[in-house]
Amino acid sequence: MASPSASRTGPVAGASGDGEAPGARPPRPRPEKKRRDPRGGGARPRRGGRALPFLIGGIAVLTVASTSGGVYAALTSDKADPAASGTPNEPPPSAPAATGAGDPVNVATGGRVAPLQRVVPPDVLAVGGSSISAAKIRRIAKLSRVKDVTAVAGGAVQLQGRQVNVFAVDPSSFRSWTPPGTAKKTELWEGLAANRFVVSPAAAEQLQLTRGYQYPVVGRTMPKLTMGGSGPLGLPGIDMLVSKDSGDEMGLVPNVAVLVNAPGVSPGKVVKAVGKVLGPGTNVLNLHERKYESSGGGGRSASYLDLYKKAATTCPGLSWTVLAAIGQVESDHGRNAGRSSAGALGPMQFMPATWKAYGVDGDGDGKADIMNPFDAIPGAAKYLCANGAGRGGKQLYNAVWHYNHADWYVQKVLNLAKSYAARYE
Repeated sequence: MASPSASRTGPVAGASGDGEAPGARPPRPRPEKKRRDPRGGGARPRRGGRALPFLIGGIAVLTVASTSGGVYAALTSDKADPAASGTPNEPPPSAPAATGAGDPVNVATGGRVAPLQRVVPPDVLAVGGSSISAAKIRRIAKLSRVKDVTAVAGGAVQLQGRQVNVFAVDPSSFRSWTPPGTAKKTELWEGLAANRFVVSPAAAEQLQLTRGYQYPVVGRTMPKLTMGGSGPLGLPGIDMLVSKDSGDEMGLVPNVAVLVNAPGVSPGKVVKAVGKVLGPGTNVLNLHERKYESSGGGGRSASYLDLYKKAATTCPGLSWTVLAAIGQVESDHGRNAGRSSAGALGPMQFMPATWKAYGVDGDGDGKADIMNPFDAIPGAAKYLCANGAGRGGKQLYNAVWHYNHADWYVQKVLNLAKSYAARYE
């Protein structure tokens, strides 16, 4: 197989070590140019954040401690609407969900759960003392650099004689806000759509819950719900999810919590801005704080940052910062993972023909899924390595050029890689 052309030169960033050339390589189909605008990179139009609709009814529930140790109050009394509305600032580069979560896994081709085309890593969780008004949710959505906002019903219920904090969600839209390992579990979201409940692993263990069994859940009413499974939810203090219908029946407080995604902004600034909008009596959490970090389950990483770092180890000499830069340019770390105008797909925007030769089953589930970052990111590392990226210098430049045949693209990726190195290393 021909090696990358040595006649192409350019700037070099990330690793520049003398890693060994890769061994046996599969036939390399020449990827098509992806026809991207150098001014806009790989971004496609983004969908604005939308709050879930209000539910009818609600009960007063006391402040309770969940099995995760989080403490929230969900009350039915309304608070005065403060006039302040902060605006977070914007430092580059876009953060690769360093401690957030999310996973653009295109599963569920039929049934009650829609395919997941994008990821929305939560940066901030705000829990109110009562329903958060639609006006406040709209104000949060309009804050600078806020990309997505979703509001959910919630409260405290009794399960197995213990009080547990619960959110009522739409499984098709909410799965993208959960850790990658959980978002991948289609059976959880199909079960939730069928009015089963999902719990965190801690709750499943402490309450001795068994999948497929019915349990009475005590709220305003006491429906018997079947446990649909468990998985890390990535939301401190929240140990249970139910469907919107089940939440309505049990009288959970409508729009009591808001999740906010604001890539590339200091989460602390977002917390302050959201806090100003919501006013006193609201608990606003920075989900990037170390105490709130969560694993994606199964011993696997829950963040794009970790996935980039892990994938880079498969190619000696390749810096994870190059993968992160490509991930940002191609899909903004999975936030725009749908099909491009040229037919590229997934968080790393592979052409299907290239994916057939370089796709990786990174999570060991028996298939190489172009839409799954557990597979796509190590696939990108494999493709870059096969083109000499681990050798650094001109070979790195040529390897990135093979990813997308444009010098502006290579320069953008390598400059972003330098920014990641400066920011995280």
